[in-house]
Amino acid sequence: MAESSAGLQRLAPFVLGRARRGVVGSSRYAQRLRSAVLEAARDPQRQPVLISGEPGLEKDNLAALVHYGSAERRRLLVRLDASDLQGSTLNLLNELGSSTLLVSGMDRIDNELQQRLIAMARGEVPGFQGRVLFTSEAAIPALDGLVRTIRVPPLRVRRTDLGDWLRYRLRLQSPGLGWNQPPALPDSVVRRLQNHDFANNLRELEAMVDRALRQARQQSQGELPPLLPEEVFWTEDKSRRTRFDVWRWKPQLREWMRAPALWNTLLFGLVSWLFVAVNLALWLGPQERAANPMLTLFWAWWWPLILLSYPLVGRLWCSICPFMVWGQIAQRITPWQKRSWPHGDLDRWGAPALAAGFAAILLWEEVWNLEDTAWLSSCLLLLITAGAVISSMVFEKRFWCRYLCPVGGMNGLFAKLSILELRAEVGTCSGSCSSYACFKGGPADGEGLATEGCPLGTHPAHLSDNRNCVLCMTCTQACPNRSVQLRLRPPAADLQRNMQAPDGERGLILVLAGGLCLHNWQRLLSWLPLAPSSLHEGPLLARLSFAALALALPAAAGLWLKRRWLYAGLPLLWALLLARHLPIGMSEAGTVLPVGWPQWSADLHVIGFCQTVVVLFGWIGAVILSRRLLDLNRRAWVTGSMVLLLVSLSGRWLVAL
Repeated sequence: MAESSAGLQRLAPFVLGRARRGVVGSSRYAQRLRSAVLEAARDPQRQPVLISGEPGLEKDNLAALVHYGSAERRRLLVRLDASDLQGSTLNLLNELGSSTLLVSGMDRIDNELQQRLIAMARGEVPGFQGRVLFTSEAAIPALDGLVRTIRVPPLRVRRTDLGDWLRYRLRLQSPGLGWNQPPALPDSVVRRLQNHDFANNLRELEAMVDRALRQARQQSQGELPPLLPEEVFWTEDKSRRTRFDVWRWKPQLREWMRAPALWNTLLFGLVSWLFVAVNLALWLGPQERAANPMLTLFWAWWWPLILLSYPLVGRLWCSICPFMVWGQIAQRITPWQKRSWPHGDLDRWGAPALAAGFAAILLWEEVWNLEDTAWLSSCLLLLITAGAVISSMVFEKRFWCRYLCPVGGMNGLFAKLSILELRAEVGTCSGSCSSYACFKGGPADGEGLATEGCPLGTHPAHLSDNRNCVLCMTCTQACPNRSVQLRLRPPAADLQRNMQAPDGERGLILVLAGGLCLHNWQRLLSWLPLAPSSLHEGPLLARLSFAALALALPAAAGLWLKRRWLYAGLPLLWALLLARHLPIGMSEAGTVLPVGWPQWSADLHVIGFCQTVVVLFGWIGAVILSRRLLDLNRRAWVTGSMVLLLVSLSGRWLVAL
């Protein structure tokens, strides 16, 4: 029995004298855990307890809190784990008497011994009158209905408590290094570490703090630094290895880019009225592109430049888009309350409508020769603006931009190729923020400014790709914790095998490929004896019929393809679209100035060389992406690369001068 002197001597190495610490933190998880421990300790029925959770969560310490907070606190707490319950030490179970038994790692104990321990918990073993506490890293079905279960949340869930844990560890570990007072901890360190997952939980955090203190002591030659430097906290974050935070490199750039005065002046003072001037020039000026600088500006500057911008700055054009500027103006001047966005999966009907709208634009562009008709080009601009204005007068924020704008849909698709991304640190947002002003909007908070929230209704920490980020900097203005980062990354980093892409984007990819066929339909269909001599001549019905046929060619070929196959060809599609618009851009962009001013036009051979280089880059990108996205062996990958090369050569032939 435990009361005998010999029994006490045998149990002594396994006795836990006291709990090492209480439950640290003030989050709701810490409060629930603290309440669960207190309820288990005060349980008058002395029900057995199972404390479960991941490794490194100090479950034995929580069991000690239960015991030493109970009425049996003056009795022994004996801790035995799987390795202790072997051979002769197994006889210790007969020595416990009224002591409390803590079985550590119940999930690692064999079934036969588990049954004996369960019998002790039930009070079915003669001579044992104590209470049984279990800890485990996995569920134990045999204990269901017998025990009171306390589930310990991992540290990555309790990110709000991380600052309390770090400061507690600093106070605890500093005296061991000869420091009576711990150094101060910068808030920036807490915010950064809140983004770390801590796979080994408190055990990993303890080792990290110890390493940081020792490194700080070495750097300060044994003296106590008043503030722990951020660089002494080392973490491994695989998702950020290939990212470079531009604002951390140049902090002043962040302040300049988030300034509301910059955006208000640019959008409402310049872009809005420039858009009016462009449309007036298109309606009142000459109708041919050769005589109308505004039409040349639209087709020779805007289209090539926006395509060139996708791999560099993603969807930045949408942040200064004149369509939505007038939508915002209409939204502000209309007095009625705007509706919230409808619930449900809006992409299910919005994406097909967006793809259909882009197909209609392509048909209109080719059949009615928009490139050389000023007033029709203006009609296209005004029609898209009307959609933005009407949507903004009905719904809050930018409903049109996110779900219905044809140009915005194309921008969001190709923005996946960008080397730039705007993201928030998940740990900082979940651990330090409760207002979500970047998403919902709200008043000024700290360094955060008053905003209306993300115009596309997306939290920056939840972005999985660039599709729903227009780089408008609203989230950066609203964030009080400096969580939002502007980062450089590898090209097409959004395109991964496990990506979540909406179904409607498949249709948009096929429509864009159909646009290439439509523009070059004469070469594709020249072998047909009934093919007309020109798409812009003959009866309207015939023109529309042949245009619809050319637009449908990629859809017919691509319906059987898996979605990831289509994304693998996205760089090549971008390259072919750019090569299609390069001739106008390179030959006419330098002719927008009036006669008598300097004029510039590229040689046809230079244009052809640039087209070839662009298509070659597109092919290389498609080959690399096919390896990343598709589960192909080497032979299948080489075969697919050759097929892509043939497509590239065919596309180069189509867009050739």
